[in-house]
This record gives sequence, structure tokens and C-alpha cells, in this order.
Amino acid sequence: MSTTGDHEHASGSVAPRRVGVVGASGFTGAELLRLLVGHPDLELAVATADSHAGTLVGELYPGLAAAYPGLRYEPWTPDLADGLDVLVVALPHGVSQTFVGDVLDRVPLVVDLGADFRLQDPELYERWYHEPHAAPHLLERFVYGLPELHRDQLRGASAVAAPGCYPTAATLALRPLVDAGLVQRTGVVVDAVSGVSGAGRPPKPNTTFCAVDSDVVAYGLLDHRHTVEMELNLGASVLFTPHLVPMSRGILATCYGRPAGDGLSTDLVLDTLRSAYADEPFVTVTEGSPSTKATLGSNSAHVTARYDERTGTVLAVAAIDNLGKGASGQALQCVNLALGLSETAGLPLCGVTP
Repeated sequence: MSTTGDHEHASGSVAPRRVGVVGASGFTGAELLRLLVGHPDLELAVATADSHAGTLVGELYPGLAAAYPGLRYEPWTPDLADGLDVLVVALPHGVSQTFVGDVLDRVPLVVDLGADFRLQDPELYERWYHEPHAAPHLLERFVYGLPELHRDQLRGASAVAAPGCYPTAATLALRPLVDAGLVQRTGVVVDAVSGVSGAGRPPKPNTTFCAVDSDVVAYGLLDHRHTVEMELNLGASVLFTPHLVPMSRGILATCYGRPAGDGLSTDLVLDTLRSAYADEPFVTVTEGSPSTKATLGSNSAHVTARYDERTGTVLAVAAIDNLGKGASGQALQCVNLALGLSETAGLPLCGVTP
């Protein structure tokens, strides 16, 4: 990894680290470009796209025009990696594994926003993604990028696999309760809703305005690929059902667990969350019910929990922005940790209100 001295100007000030984004025309790529504008220690050096190569960034995303005047997307070639400090890959699952091996040793830090390197076991990958992994020998090089779980491993990491958006929400809601022995490791149920941006930028028949407006639909019944991430993060069996709802951004995960032991109460489960997240800059434990709007545009997660004596059920809820803490914000948080920068640099704590 590059040293601070490699980035010093003649004046002695430290130059920003150079970041390249592959797939910068997608929603997660565009969100990363937005966040990089406010980062004091990073600067965008390369923004690639495939079908949009040659297009002005500000033409595709007018909201980015003021920050990137004249910047055009360019087609990806491996030589673009040379001279970068960070390469973030924001491509659909299955793509990054075909070329990341060519750049891992050319860039000090590679962060994959897709699913290609989240699972260390290639057999699990094939089971849940229905195809063999193209680069199983690279899996062990990646650190799973959920800072609240793997902060120590992320410091100084050279390759990071950013978690899925649904697993991020469910894990933050449940992990402290499982670790504390308050929730059984069997029979966990996660029901979650997501905004349409989670389906990506390319139009699909089920994500057009006419398809999603005034409609809510469950999908991926029994076999959604994010289930395995939740099970690995929680050390529990999980029944997961995602739902598509007519909003642009946000995830709300409502999670149910069977109580382990006696003496559970709402105060106990809330205090357990508060204790677990007392020093976490991006996790807020609230007595109220978390909402997606409260986290909109931020890297924050809002969580709460209850114990229902009537049914003997532990209820845990988390809200995040699927493009923020669920994707690009979390990736940037991992970059900060890996490079030894302030963990919160460039990351908004507060949601956009109203």
C-alpha cells in the first residue's frame, strides 16, 4: 500500500488518494461519485462505464454536473488501474470475478460492491448464485466489509467485499441479540422491503414506473441469494423474504427470533443493542420505530428491538439507505479503514429531511 510520503506535495501537504470507479454509471457508482465530492482525502481519478462510455457524467446524472464538469465516462482497460490508490468495482454480480485478478496486485486497495467475493466457500457461491465461481483462488484474499463486525480485519486490507444491502440491515438488527444469547440460532425470520434502486439502473419490466407504482410484491421466495450472507453473519438459520416497494431508496428489515432463555424484556433487548453500538458512529439505537426516510442519503443505520411477551417473540428492526450504508457509503467506510483515514470522512451521518 502506498505510504503517506508517496502522496506529499512539495509543500508538505498530503495529496488526496486517487480513486477509480468501475461501473460508475450505475446507481451505486453514481452514489460513490457523489460521496467522493465531500471526502477530504480522496479524489476521483477514473470513472468507467460500458454502454455510456464517452457520455458526460453530468449528462447522465445532472446532480453531479457541478462537481464533475467535463468529465466523461471511459471504457475500462486494465492500464487504467496504474497509479490508483483505490479501485472500486460497482458492477453486477458475476462480472468482477472475471477481471479483478488482473488488478489486485496493481492497485493497493480493491473494493468490490458486487457479490463475487462475499462468500469464502466456492461451493456456497455455486449453491446460491447457480454458477461456479470463476476465480475461487481469490476468495480468501477478500475481507468481508461490514465494519461493525470486521473493523480490525479491514484496517490495512488490500481487498474488500462490500456486503449486500439486505444482509447489512438484518445483521445490524440481530447480531448483538444473537451474540448475547437472547435469540435462538434457529427459526430466525427476516422480512424486508427495498426501494427500486436496489434493482440497478438498467430498466427491467418489473421495475418500470407502471410496474412498481401502487404495488408491493415479494420476490426471491425461499432462495434469495442474500440469505446465505445473513446466515453466515448471524450463525443462524434464516428464512428471508424481500419485498419491492414503490420508493427510490431505502431498506426496512423487520426481523423475528425465538427467545433463548428466560427473563427477556424490551428493556433488555434495547439495552443489548445500546451496549453493542455505543461506540459505532453510524448505528443509532432508537426507542421509536426506524424509518427509511430518516436514513435517506446517509451512511447511518437506525435499529430498535422489542420483546413480545404475548407471543414469546423477539422483534428487531433496522432501516438503512440501500445505496448508502447498504452499498456505496459502506464501501467508502471500508476504504477509510483500509487506508488508515478517519472512518467517518466523507460520510453523511444525517438523513435528508424532509
